[in-house]
Amino acid sequence: MTENEGLSITELARRVNGKVLGDPAYLIYGVSGVSESTAETITFAETEQYLSEALKSKAGAVIVPDGFTAKGKNMIVVKKPRLAFARIAAVFAPNVFYRPGIDPTSTIADSVVIGENVSIHPYVVIDEGAEIADHVILAPGVYIGAGVKVGESSILHPGVVVEYDTVIGKKVMIHSGTVIGSDGYGFVTDQDGHHKIPQLGKVIIEDDVEIGANVTIDRGTSGPTVIGRGTKTDNLIQLAHNVQIGEENLLVAQVGIAGSSKTGRRVTLGGKTGVVGHLEIGDNTTVASASVITKDTPSGVFYSGSPAQDHKKELREQAARRKMPQLLKRISKLEKRIGELEKKLN
Repeated sequence: MTENEGLSITELARRVNGKVLGDPAYLIYGVSGVSESTAETITFAETEQYLSEALKSKAGAVIVPDGFTAKGKNMIVVKKPRLAFARIAAVFAPNVFYRPGIDPTSTIADSVVIGENVSIHPYVVIDEGAEIADHVILAPGVYIGAGVKVGESSILHPGVVVEYDTVIGKKVMIHSGTVIGSDGYGFVTDQDGHHKIPQLGKVIIEDDVEIGANVTIDRGTSGPTVIGRGTKTDNLIQLAHNVQIGEENLLVAQVGIAGSSKTGRRVTLGGKTGVVGHLEIGDNTTVASASVITKDTPSGVFYSGSPAQDHKKELREQAARRKMPQLLKRISKLEKRIGELEKKLN
């Protein structure tokens, strides 16, 4: 959308397969939370409590779930209000780096293939043999190494570094400061020191992946490091050489995965989770924050702790550990009493 362009509630409802209650021609110019809403914005409510707050707000319209009815507000009725809100927010979100053209300060090798309607910003560097597909956005200061392929409609934010031979799919978003394709951490040690093992693999990032800021993804030692379709990573994550991330994973801040480990489909790793190398994490596994995975996990489990185990078992053990100081005091008292009794018997 262009700045200050409004959309009718009818048009917004069409985009999220919703039903309109109220004035279908009412124009909306943006999204907001309930507390900061205005007559020009749309918000959402998932429960009766939040609906009550939304009805009292200044919002011009509210997205609500099936079964909610009220008067006094324009509404869009959908199955999943939060999802609908996200999709409508995307309509109004500014694309600040969309400026079709190639900035004259960029440095592009003669052998680079560039598609149509690209936005290549100041001080971008693109090395020999790279391929940049249609509608790609390379923000200021991006480096694209030799032989890299960037798929259609992908966006690389300022300062992203993509090392040689990396393959990036379609509609991939990579945030500032991320480095993709740096060498994996591989050395052989003998009496003379640590000797580097050349890292000859590549990184493959499949379609519809989003990678947060200051993420590091190492190239494989021989085969590739792979980030599966639809995966979303937070900031400050380390993925080592030959890691295989399955489709639609969610990796939260400061996750670290050691070399050659694999995750299944729809795995969620909470913040600061660590994964030891050469493990397999099953589909639909969820791991709580600050856990350490030290062995393979089956599918569909919820793990926590260090070392990680079934979450319910971990909670029981935590409860037992909290009682430990009291138990030690009781044991100390019992030992003292036993000692006194032994003295009397002797």
